[in-house]
Amino acid sequence: MADPSSYRPKPGQIPDSPGVYKFRDEHRRVIYVGKAKNLRQRVANYFQDLAHLHPRTRTMVTTAASVEWTVVSTEVEALQLEYSWIKEFDPRFNVKYRDDKSYPYLAVTLNEEFPRVQVMRGAKKKGVRYFGPYGHAWAIRETVDLMLRVFPVRTCSAGVFKNAARTGRPCLLGYIGKCSAPCVGRVTPEEHRELADDFCDFMAGRTGTYIRRLEKDMMQAAEEMEYERAARLRDDAEALKRAMEKSAVVLADATDADLIAVAEDELEAALQIFHVRGGRVRGQRGWVTDKVEAVDTSGLVEHALQQLYGEERGDAVPKEVLVPALPEDAEAVSQWLAERRGSQVSLRIPQRGDKKDLMVTVQRNAQQALGLHKTKRASDLTTRSRALEEIAEALGLDTAPLRIECYDISHLQGDDVVASMVVFEDGLARKSEYRRFQIKGFEGQDDVRSMHEVITRRFRRYLSDRERTGEWTEEQDATEGGEVTASLTDEDGRPKRFAYPPQLVVVDGGQPQVAAAKRALDELGIDDIAVCGLAKRLEEVWLPDDDDPVVLPRSSEGLYLLQRVRDEAHRFAITYQRAKRAKRFRSSPLDDVSGLGETRKQALIKHFGSVKKLRQATIDEICEVPGIGRRTAESVAAALASTTPAAPAVNTATGEIIEEDDGGSS
Repeated sequence: MADPSSYRPKPGQIPDSPGVYKFRDEHRRVIYVGKAKNLRQRVANYFQDLAHLHPRTRTMVTTAASVEWTVVSTEVEALQLEYSWIKEFDPRFNVKYRDDKSYPYLAVTLNEEFPRVQVMRGAKKKGVRYFGPYGHAWAIRETVDLMLRVFPVRTCSAGVFKNAARTGRPCLLGYIGKCSAPCVGRVTPEEHRELADDFCDFMAGRTGTYIRRLEKDMMQAAEEMEYERAARLRDDAEALKRAMEKSAVVLADATDADLIAVAEDELEAALQIFHVRGGRVRGQRGWVTDKVEAVDTSGLVEHALQQLYGEERGDAVPKEVLVPALPEDAEAVSQWLAERRGSQVSLRIPQRGDKKDLMVTVQRNAQQALGLHKTKRASDLTTRSRALEEIAEALGLDTAPLRIECYDISHLQGDDVVASMVVFEDGLARKSEYRRFQIKGFEGQDDVRSMHEVITRRFRRYLSDRERTGEWTEEQDATEGGEVTASLTDEDGRPKRFAYPPQLVVVDGGQPQVAAAKRALDELGIDDIAVCGLAKRLEEVWLPDDDDPVVLPRSSEGLYLLQRVRDEAHRFAITYQRAKRAKRFRSSPLDDVSGLGETRKQALIKHFGSVKKLRQATIDEICEVPGIGRRTAESVAAALASTTPAAPAVNTATGEIIEEDDGGSS
């Protein structure tokens, strides 16, 4: 690990003008490229105290061995040079988008004497007009087949074209009227190029002109009683309309825009781009990237714009580019896009109307793409095995943790404090063993104390279940304040519920939460279960009694699995907390008690713990609550007696009662 101070430039050595800088490692390989409006300020930020740097930035500067820079005149030049260097050096610490699949384009080779229409993939070539991308190659072929009736442009390969020219006989498309047969001289090069230009204009969105022209010619032919020609023109117009119908109409006819949406988490990001031309969605594509550098949404958008339009010129850059967040140097990026298009480009965030609604759709696609990417990654057995091995190695475990339990605390400003327990076995969620807890007995936002209580209750129950044998009844279990349990084993004899111990306990939080969980296990005499914590902000793994966290590589499958476990625990906890909060504000039997306000309702619930226990209380016990007189107590008892308690929730798939720890000792 290099010391950044060993290659830090001297004070005043870096100019304060716009430019681009490169970090190189000890082997002189470029590992990071960045741009700045003020080189001196930007580069100096990398040489502050390492503890204040983002973990990814810290890794980069300790990997580097030197830094150099190039001064340019404007921010636009800096943007262009940054893109060129990223493409040339492929730095390991720069965000690089990769297509989640290879998208086909409809291409017209205008650089040839007789332009050809074909399906193309891969890098774009100069002199070729591209339309798309499309989701499938067959969609392009269907569109081309319809349009060749009106624009009979050449579609054959160079070999077929030369062979037809040599023999003087066109291919089948030439005989059936779907090719103008320039190979045998039926049209001149100028006439064929005019057909290709008309084809491109129609694909670019200028559709109304051609359809109106065909309909006008059709009517004229009918008036002249050339009915066969009129029928042919009618069929041509219908073919163009069917080709147009394959693209959804989403915006006004004159709208040319690209809509970009981002879905991200701490480690990865997914981009979705909708290409709208002539008000229709002409193409869609998606990218997925690892967040190898400390970058926010605006930074991801800027990188996407560079990659999307870095090689594009002319109409390939639309009039409007709609994004979820503006880049840091939005004005410079807009100017750069305008230079590539040759006219003004609007770079903005849609605020209302149809464009805002379409952006929501693009965002939904980005979320689904990220979720699908993660699902594919999580479902791979080899990847899961590697993740468990990496966790075991990082935490110093003897074996891979085949069962991982994760705990999270959720509350709203200290009210409705709840906790969740989620279970992952062999890297996959085991939702049937999820549990949730109510935290009672103290008020306030004390996550550490809450974590200690939850771990204590869960593993006290584990010790109790481990000592039992045989079957037990719901009544016996309920008296202990635990959960309703039918037996200690399921159908295949496997220990279930709290009787099955994990190899690793993960808590959502840093060193304080980890210490609380470890202390709870120590108090119960449990010393064979490992504990760690995953802090959200920097994705650091904390171990008990360690002053410094374990920083797993950002590309680590082990870190990815821990993050998934932590996020699932957070989701499960916050869902329960929101449900409890909503239930608290829903109608209650106490609402019917005359003269009982919200304050005294809360006092009753707080005193007894639940409506169920309040229903079981006597009038004298109700009178013990501050502010509740005998007359009010009688009204409360009467109201509760006249209502029927809700039946327990049942899992329709398994027939089991949905369990919920009500705060009693387990």
